[in-house]
Amino acid sequence: MKLLTNKIIEDFEKQGLTGELPDSEKKVIAKYFFPIGSTIWYALEYNPKENEFFGYIVKSGHHELGYFELEELEYVTIDGLSVERDLDWESNTTLEEVKRGDKE
Repeated sequence: MKLLTNKIIEDFEKQGLTGELPDSEKKVIAKYFFPIGSTIWYALEYNPKENEFFGYIVKSGHHELGYFELEELEYVTIDGLSVERDLDWESNTTLEEVKRGDKE
C-alpha cells in the first residue's frame, strides 16, 4: 500500500504548519496504523525534504504530539503485515475531534 499519494502531499501543502492553530483548526490529513499493534499515527504536517511527519501519536493509551518518519512507517513489518493508511479517513477531521474520540 502506498502510504503517501500526490493528493495527500497536496493536502499537507495546503494546510502548512499547524503550530499556531487551535486543535479545532488542525486537519489530520492522514491516519496510519499497524493492523496487529496499538499504535496509531495521525499526520498533521509533512516535510518532503526530510520525509518526516508531525502529528498526534497514540500508543498503548499514551498520547503525544511528535515527529515520525515515512521510512519508519515503511520499515515496520511483522509476519508479512506492515503499516497501513486508513483509506476511509476523512482529511477534514480535526485534531480536536480525534482527541475527543469522535474520530478514530
